Amino acid sequence: MEPVIIRAAIAAEVPALEALIAASARALGPPFYTAAETEAAITHVFGVDSELVADGSYLVATRAGALAGCGGWSRRTTLFGGDRYAARESGLLDPATDAARIRAFFVAPGFARQGVGDALLRACEHAAASHGFTRTALMATLPGEPFYAARGYVPSAPVTLDLGGTPVRFVPMDKPLA
Repeated sequence: MEPVIIRAAIAAEVPALEALIAASARALGPPFYTAAETEAAITHVFGVDSELVADGSYLVATRAGALAGCGGWSRRTTLFGGDRYAARESGLLDPATDAARIRAFFVAPGFARQGVGDALLRACEHAAASHGFTRTALMATLPGEPFYAARGYVPSAPVTLDLGGTPVRFVPMDKPLA
């Protein structure tokens, strides 16, 4: 199997990443989310946060030259949500007191369960630690919760967001970095 290559995303890739995110949510969301919940999340929350791309902390995973996944980390206040999510906050976190954010992880359906998410998460955790963070926090989708739990993330009580009139559940999680 070809290795997973991780690199920073560039702005010109955003349309391809948005397509990957939607395809991933639609293919990997069932049976955790209904079609209506998935579409509400794609419309209102899921997507690329262009600030992370500009910061150089949103990453792309490729395998054999194909776009296999994306995800990032952030030193910004926002815990989750792409450009379409109105509740984003640009403020910067303090590594001495705050947890770095793990953001917007999606794997292309044809690359699911092949180490792509692992490679992205390791790269993000390493980058956050190299910037002085000792903890990470994220908002997991229901299909993502088992992935993160298997990698040491601890869930908090699930939250339900009203996304355009459709309630959708997510799970806040965090982890200390070694």
